[in-house]
Amino acid sequence: MLAANELYVVGGQARSTIFRKLDEWHSCRKAVVIQIAPESGRVGRGVEYVSPPEVCADDSAAVLFKSASLHGNRLYTCTSTEVLVYELPEFRLAHYVSHPCFNDLHHVCPTPKGTLLVAVTGLDLVVEITVQGKILREWNVLGEDPWQRFSRDTDYRRVLTTKPHLSHPNHVFYLDDEIWVTRFKQRDAISLSPPGRRIDIALQLPHDGLVTDDSIYFTTVDGHIVRAGRESLKVEQVFDLNQVDGSDQQVRGWCRGLLPISKTRFWVGFSYLRPTKFRENLSWITNGHTRAQKHSHIALFDMEQNRCIQEIPLERHGIDVIFSLLEVPAALAFKRP
Repeated sequence: MLAANELYVVGGQARSTIFRKLDEWHSCRKAVVIQIAPESGRVGRGVEYVSPPEVCADDSAAVLFKSASLHGNRLYTCTSTEVLVYELPEFRLAHYVSHPCFNDLHHVCPTPKGTLLVAVTGLDLVVEITVQGKILREWNVLGEDPWQRFSRDTDYRRVLTTKPHLSHPNHVFYLDDEIWVTRFKQRDAISLSPPGRRIDIALQLPHDGLVTDDSIYFTTVDGHIVRAGRESLKVEQVFDLNQVDGSDQQVRGWCRGLLPISKTRFWVGFSYLRPTKFRENLSWITNGHTRAQKHSHIALFDMEQNRCIQEIPLERHGIDVIFSLLEVPAALAFKRP
């Protein structure tokens, strides 16, 4: 699969306060991308970003990068209300898109024709939009009228949250020329164009949707990697990261962000678990466990040997919430001394 000598880690830096616990829509103060060379330990800052007030719901709305895509020398990122396309390695902003329907965006990826597919999680939508901001297609991921529960006349960038979501779509991907989306609440992935096909991920709440030659990989929030067959569209293998090294004494964190190196080696992201009013999303923690929690980190697992090869803490590098792990192209790797 991949060499993955270096990684981009995409996410956000937490906003700290001694006065009160922050909910997720106020949790982060800055969007951040860093570049990591695991072998040498070198870390470089790619970009830091803060959204302008006109696309934020209030003065302390959370600002962070959600799930990203890397194609060629372009990094496709999103905040809750914006899509930003950067040219690498300079991180020059090539395109900026914001639209009144954008609320709690979770992922963006390019289409073969140069438009963008965006998971508009706050409205349970996936939209196809041009880099000029014109919406071409929209899908409600539950098969409903896209505007049955929402209004086209509302600027949802100025709405702090629309939770609870009915589906919470969080990742868009292609299988050949079919558009698919990962659905958090339904614990599955479904085809949108054309509709009708489904991958059941009943284990726990899923993120990701990384496509390789013959497989699609997902994470679940409680620390599993799920491999589905690209042809069978069925779960063919599950790795339980909680049982690695034979120890389950610590909760690693909210598992999201995945980079497959081979069929048994993976980089995985773990974010420190935030307080949340939607406690059902964290019900797995109390499922017979009373354990300490690790701080935000990425980890390299060898599941053939059932061990964790390397852990890299991220809070010291300005990332507390992790959304994506991406391979740095060899041409953009750190220059060796």
